[in-house]
Amino acid sequence: MQGLMMDYPLTLQHAFNRAVRIFPRKEIVTQTDNGLHRYTYRDWGKRTLQLANALHSAGVQEGDRVATFGWNTYRHLELYFAVPCMGAVLHTLNIRLFADQLVYIINNAEDKIIFVDGDLVPLLESIADQLTSVKQYVIMGEAPGATGKLQPAIDYEAFIAGQPESYDWPQLDENAAAAMCYTSGTTGNPKGVLYSHRSIFLHSMAVGLTDGLAIGEHDVVLPIVPMFHANAWGLPHATVMFGSKIVLPGRFMDPLSLAHLMAQERVTFTGAVPTIWISMLHVLEK
Repeated sequence: MQGLMMDYPLTLQHAFNRAVRIFPRKEIVTQTDNGLHRYTYRDWGKRTLQLANALHSAGVQEGDRVATFGWNTYRHLELYFAVPCMGAVLHTLNIRLFADQLVYIINNAEDKIIFVDGDLVPLLESIADQLTSVKQYVIMGEAPGATGKLQPAIDYEAFIAGQPESYDWPQLDENAAAAMCYTSGTTGNPKGVLYSHRSIFLHSMAVGLTDGLAIGEHDVVLPIVPMFHANAWGLPHATVMFGSKIVLPGRFMDPLSLAHLMAQERVTFTGAVPTIWISMLHVLEK
């Protein structure tokens, strides 16, 4: 005999819908070249839905891989939900990898579209002629060092401009793939690891437990761990689920910039590897 209570698929669509509905005024703050970019969960939700429509218009279908090559920013957070909620798979590319590793990973995953931060465009341009599956590049922000080798390419804001602010999410299996990372911690070529909607949902819930990280609505969370590494330890998903204010450092990862951002935005929780904290301690002790 099977139970009938709570027979509900644990998909990121529900986490997204809940966050926009319950926490519309919460802030998402990103450090950019032009200062701090601020908007609300409501604004983020509208743009995320526009992005989902733009991806659909670009031919992205359920199960397709959409890659990102970028820093921790509000646009990256829009991708974190638009891609899996429409049924595609978010593939976060590690910007620290060697060129030959990136070529292998992109081709092996058969990424269809790559979203790339403007300052990272030259890194992708150096391998563009070796990428066999990519149909389009979307540039996030200004790309002063670009040479035009990424084709066809479109600016992110132009990509989502004019798209509807509503999207009928498909009914997804909670065990469907939502995100993909590659690990180089084994012999041979990097190997793809797939995160299901269910696994991300449950991990996010665990992050909010008192005996977990106890992240909640009243927290101000600064994910320093890169969004291109292990889903940033699940912090982006968890903060959205619990309605925390989110602070994103962009490419400004030096200790002084991070310390200033933490103080200015009154960050209550952050996460990073020990080397970040050691370097910050040295700076603050001077």
